[in-house]
Amino acid sequence: MSVETGYDQWAATYDEVANPTRDLEKEACETMLQDRVGGTVLELGGGTGKNTGWLAERCERLVSADLSREMQAVARAKVTAANVEFRIGDVRENWQFGTGFDLITCSLILEHVEDLGHIFREAANALKPAGLFYVCELHPFKQYAGSKARFEFEGSEKVLECYRHHVTDYTKAAAATGFAVEDISEWFDGGDRAELPRLIAFLFRNEE
Repeated sequence: MSVETGYDQWAATYDEVANPTRDLEKEACETMLQDRVGGTVLELGGGTGKNTGWLAERCERLVSADLSREMQAVARAKVTAANVEFRIGDVRENWQFGTGFDLITCSLILEHVEDLGHIFREAANALKPAGLFYVCELHPFKQYAGSKARFEFEGSEKVLECYRHHVTDYTKAAAATGFAVEDISEWFDGGDRAELPRLIAFLFRNEE
């Protein structure tokens, strides 16, 4: 199933059905960025607005982008702050979101992107020098175990198109485009480090 179609179908129930990946990513975002949000921010994969309101309260201007019009319609109904601009766009293509951002956040969308290099090149172009790039994704260990984005729709399970990325795929793509790693953090269900980590989160700094 295509990513756009899948998320359009998922939008009606995305906020209602239990989703530990969604909820843990919100915790990761707020923890890792608690003292780092300000100025102008680009939110990639804004979805139904999970992080949008929180980011908007802490910055001067927020551009929230998503591929799915249906997901974004939910976010628009939730977040009406004057400093938020919503955009529809596909990160797999050339970005049309603007430049000069202090921070870019990218939440739970890169498993749907085959070419990580393109994402990091576009992020480097969109960020100010020394700008930050936050990335949080399903942990590769979870992917190895078979986890991927899926949901129930009209009585059947829908599985979205996904790609497996290793930790070094992220760090090498970052290094190749002039990013330095500021932080890498793994996130576990209930904080139980005896189990497989659910998420991995990175904070990169644009050094070019």
